[in-house]
Amino acid sequence: MAEFLYSAKTKGGVLTEGELEAKTKDEAQAILKRQYVEIVKLKKKPMEITFGKPKITEKDLVVFTRQFSTMIDAGLPLVQALGILSTQTENKAFGKKIAEIKVSVESGDTFSDALRKHPDTFDNLFTNMIEAGEVGGLLDTILNRLANYIEKAMALKTKIKSAMMYPIVILAIALVIVAGLLIFVIPVFVSMFEDMGKEVPALTRFVMTLSELFQHYTHYVVAVGAAIYWLLKRYYATPKGRLNMDALFLKLPVAGPLIQKVSVAKFTRTLGTLLASGVPIIEALDITARTAGNKVVENAIFGIIQSIKEGQTMSAPLSREKVFPPMVVSMIDIGEAAGALDTMLAKIADFYDEEVDTAVEAMTSLLEPMLMVFLGIVIGTIVVAMYLPIFKMGEVF
Repeated sequence: MAEFLYSAKTKGGVLTEGELEAKTKDEAQAILKRQYVEIVKLKKKPMEITFGKPKITEKDLVVFTRQFSTMIDAGLPLVQALGILSTQTENKAFGKKIAEIKVSVESGDTFSDALRKHPDTFDNLFTNMIEAGEVGGLLDTILNRLANYIEKAMALKTKIKSAMMYPIVILAIALVIVAGLLIFVIPVFVSMFEDMGKEVPALTRFVMTLSELFQHYTHYVVAVGAAIYWLLKRYYATPKGRLNMDALFLKLPVAGPLIQKVSVAKFTRTLGTLLASGVPIIEALDITARTAGNKVVENAIFGIIQSIKEGQTMSAPLSREKVFPPMVVSMIDIGEAAGALDTMLAKIADFYDEEVDTAVEAMTSLLEPMLMVFLGIVIGTIVVAMYLPIFKMGEVF
């Protein structure tokens, strides 16, 4: 398939530009003639040399959704808005995708169906909300709501990444320092102790053994570490493994409460956004479950779906799951009874977003001294181990 650039006039005389794929130029002309009154320009797209495939980020998606919402609210036709966005989007890969969506819409597909042809960029949550907006005639409102949702999801991810960056950097520095001591410094002491010809303490022998291991068997250590990582990754890819490890993550002493708060915030934000957009509750719960990111939460949501199908409320199965705090269950129960579940879920999500902020700050302030103590103990142990034989020599003399 070749790519062609075109400009053509609609029945209303509006000039539109875009891209399309076809085997030949004649086939491209035939496609355009079915959609437009007059073809102004049609040429094969020049080949672009790129290094690596450009990634479509959440930021690209937010900008597209915001701009598209503004255009629809201003009264621009759907196809024209897509044409403008396909040419002005900075990410060329995303611009090409928007152009393909435009062609699909022009061919008779609904906007949501056109989006479903690109599941790598537009997930079920996005497409189902768009479909609800099309049916209800509230596409601009739904797009604005989607943009808010994606922005808040991005902010949540950024908070978690920021919280994890500090301990990762400290541990990496600690590993480099320890490796440097074991590979370059300890051998100097080892040769000195060998010249002394005396037995060294057990702690010193242990550090010397570690040094020898790092010097001569580093590739084996790296290979074993890579094998353990690969096995854990394979285990996590299985349904049972993911459930067990996700349950373990929720029980971790410092990170566990933070993971729980993030899971609750994501669950309530996603479900509340879908319900407020007019997506049916069963479908909304199914989408929320599949985008939960935690198998324990996912199974709990599927339990809610079964409960609702049996004529029960959401709060009953939620109360049986330890991952959802009693306050969340009570507020959802009140929201159901008042017929304002989407509003109540949004309030819970806002509350837990603040809770995540507090938990991140608490975790960072707790990890900082713990990591410093850990780093001091490791390096201090190595230094003491090397000086113990020298201290013993001083006792002899």
